[in-house]
Amino acid sequence: MATAQRLSALAVVLGGEPRVEQGDLSLALAAAELIDLTEAQAVLLDGDRVLPAAPVRTGCPMLIEAASQVVRDFPYETVVGWLWRRGSGLAGRYRAAAADARHVHRDAADAVRDWNDPVLAHLAAAAGMRPTPSDDTSADLDPDQIAILGETHQAVTQLAAERQRRSIERGPSEGILRGF
Repeated sequence: MATAQRLSALAVVLGGEPRVEQGDLSLALAAAELIDLTEAQAVLLDGDRVLPAAPVRTGCPMLIEAASQVVRDFPYETVVGWLWRRGSGLAGRYRAAAADARHVHRDAADAVRDWNDPVLAHLAAAAGMRPTPSDDTSADLDPDQIAILGETHQAVTQLAAERQRRSIERGPSEGILRGF
């Protein structure tokens, strides 16, 4: 099962507790796809750029779709650009794909067994499903995974800042001015 499918299954089995922001989950799912694409050598990372490589060989329709969306023209796309572009609405699409396939419960059970997988643990932390794993788990990650996960955490932080900014803009301005 692809990493993004396992992460999506975890979100389903947790049932929204703790509350998972769909934007955070979408960014983490895009990162999971990118990690799987690097492991399949369908893309290569050159610094912060995602370079197309070999065709992806997998039976996962979502991963095939992800591979087809890799920017193939110089100067290529940055990892963070991929996360934002590919991640747009991705949580809902994975949820719908799991419901269509009717494998949610089995996939969720498989994902829970893999909870200690360092990549899955870091992605789940980025999505807000669990605390950030200890530094011990980072030792098991390769440089591409570390780079992608780092960009993912930064993107999630940016998204949280944007949510907070919008919340403040919508909030009662009088209370803000008085410090309440």
